[in-house]
Parts: sequence; structure tokens; C-alpha cells
Amino acid sequence: MALITTGGVHLQSQAPFDMLNSSGDPSYREIPADTPVERLTIAHNYYDHSDADRDLNVLFPLERLRELEQFGEIGQVNRRHYSFMGHINGQLIDVLVNETVPQVVDALVEDAVDAVLLTPA
Repeated sequence: MALITTGGVHLQSQAPFDMLNSSGDPSYREIPADTPVERLTIAHNYYDHSDADRDLNVLFPLERLRELEQFGEIGQVNRRHYSFMGHINGQLIDVLVNETVPQVVDALVEDAVDAVLLTPA
């Protein structure tokens, strides 16, 4: 199982999503499954993420997935997960649909992921 969010979550060591472009940022961030949630942050100015800032599992439930796997409620958690910025407009929609989303789909197929939990922001 893989986790995908449109909440602008990323590793603190990764470049944040571009909040200066009014059309958004069609890129994505890959998040390794063993990442401690304390090393994650949110770069997104288009929604109130104050609750997620206090407990990232509200938006990106990586710890909850690990628990479900541990208790045998779900199969194996994928080795990597993905984050997008949910605010995409104009010509960047084409980039998202025709470039970045297919890249993530290819990676999910490569990893033999059979289920994805999408958490929109």
C-alpha cells in the first residue's frame, strides 16, 4: 500500500513546493517509508494545515499505515510514498497530467503497489 497526498508534504531536506507561482507547482516529492514524521513538513499556502502541523498523520497517515501493517490489518506498506501540491492551474495542469502523474504511476507499478490511500488537502 502506498500513500499519496495533495497536501504539499515533503522532507525538510527536500526543496519545498513553489508557493510563488500563482499557477501552482506540478512536481511531486518522494517520501521513503521509513521517514520519521518529525522530518516532514508542509509547504502549502492554500489551505489551513494547522491541525496537520500538530499531527501530520491527520494529512499524511504514515505512522497509522505502519501500525496497520504491524497488526496485520493491511499488507506491506510500500517503500516510498508521494506528495503533490493540490493547487495547480492553467498550463501546469497539462504538466501534472501528462508528466508528473505518469512518473508516479510508473513507480507504483514498478513497486507492484496494489492499493493507494489518497489524502487530499
